[in-house]
Amino acid sequence: MRTNFWLLLSLLWLFPALSMAQPSPFTIPDLPWTRDVGAKTMPEGDRQFRVNDFGARGDSVTLDTRAIQAAINACFAQGGGVVTFAPGKYLTGSIYVLSNVRLQIDKGVKILGSQNLEDYPMIFTRVAGIEMQWPSALINVLNQENVALTGDGLIDGQGNPFWSKYGSMSMDYVRKGLRWIVDYDCTRPRLMLISGSNNVTVKGLNMQRPGFWTLHILYSQYVTVDGVTIRNNIGGRGPSTDGIDIDSSSKILVQNSDIDCNDDNFCLKAGRDWDGLRVNRPCEYIVIRDCISRAGGGLFTCGSETSGGIRNVLAYNIKAYGTTVCLRFKSALTRGGTVENIYLRDIEMNNVGTAVEATCNWNPSYSYTTMPQGYTWESMPQHWRVMLTPPNPASQGIPHFRNIYVQNITGSARTGISAAGVEQTLLENFHFSNMKIQTSNAGSIKYAKGWNSNGLVFTNPSGAPVALRVDEATTSGMNLH
Repeated sequence: MRTNFWLLLSLLWLFPALSMAQPSPFTIPDLPWTRDVGAKTMPEGDRQFRVNDFGARGDSVTLDTRAIQAAINACFAQGGGVVTFAPGKYLTGSIYVLSNVRLQIDKGVKILGSQNLEDYPMIFTRVAGIEMQWPSALINVLNQENVALTGDGLIDGQGNPFWSKYGSMSMDYVRKGLRWIVDYDCTRPRLMLISGSNNVTVKGLNMQRPGFWTLHILYSQYVTVDGVTIRNNIGGRGPSTDGIDIDSSSKILVQNSDIDCNDDNFCLKAGRDWDGLRVNRPCEYIVIRDCISRAGGGLFTCGSETSGGIRNVLAYNIKAYGTTVCLRFKSALTRGGTVENIYLRDIEMNNVGTAVEATCNWNPSYSYTTMPQGYTWESMPQHWRVMLTPPNPASQGIPHFRNIYVQNITGSARTGISAAGVEQTLLENFHFSNMKIQTSNAGSIKYAKGWNSNGLVFTNPSGAPVALRVDEATTSGMNLH
């Protein structure tokens, strides 16, 4: 016995890896809340209200806004039903879909967004994380119940003039040191807004070229998005043309959708800075599955608007083709909020920029506001004052990322992991199981703690292993294999 004891001790001294506890593979558990997401009802009425019977021309020239709205209003007044279109191209400004109405846009029908901003009435809403006056979307569901937007027709925002407007304003604002406010001063219509509503279904539609974001789900619950295709890089690359933004909403299901855009593809948000902390509404109980991203900023993104918190999210069977980032977590030191309990599994990548990105100090020129020269507090627009109001106390602005679980992620990326917390807030408890990435740069981790992995493998195209850089001075409790 004595000999065996000393033999074992000598082996542990010679091979210290034998004495280290290997992390066990983890499996994302069953999450009961995932069975309570998505719309629970659909409009049941089958009476049809054809917009052409209300005066719509569908000739791509006549502005058909009033006729389409009249058909929706008549459908609502008679207890609900289906609003339909004869084949054609319908030029329109903002329309507002009401409770118990199904707006059916079939193949052969094209909804064309007006390129005149005056055709989008101003409303009080949240945009890019703060509440302010902003143009209505092309199609709006505002404070309604039991609504459906269906069909395999096309909704084209014709947003190119709004993209050009932003490009010109942005160059001017950057020269003046006002990068942080140009997105809010350059008013552009979203394609579709679902706000303050319950039991809404968006199914099968083709969407393209919004002036700003494509599909914004705000302050809503029990929403299903199913089989939507978004193409925003037609005739140019539209700035800020996010795909699907789920913003301070809950019980949301997104599935079978395919997005090519010029900003984040599938994105979760919860408010920005002082205003987002004031509203304090989380984004929670979200399922995203069987979806594809192509061009765009992130297959799956949390942030940068994190103020109200993002939690209890499951995404699986998702794929990224050429997307800038596959899995993205971003915030800033004035945002606040906690991103936690995020479960991601069965993810495929092909030629993405970065496989996993996490940062608490994202895009400083956009994220941080500074009092501009030549202005007084009283002379500034209200939304400027909102943006310039700091969190109080400042510690409320510190964001937190923790309890992130990634299982079964494979494919190719130029960088494996780019993770950087800051001294005030470490990236906590990221867990990886069966992550196999082909890359020439495994990446780096700093200001983090409690990271674990089992099967974290980076290889270059020749098959040789590539080392991940972990900053020992700013990390602790790291167990990566």
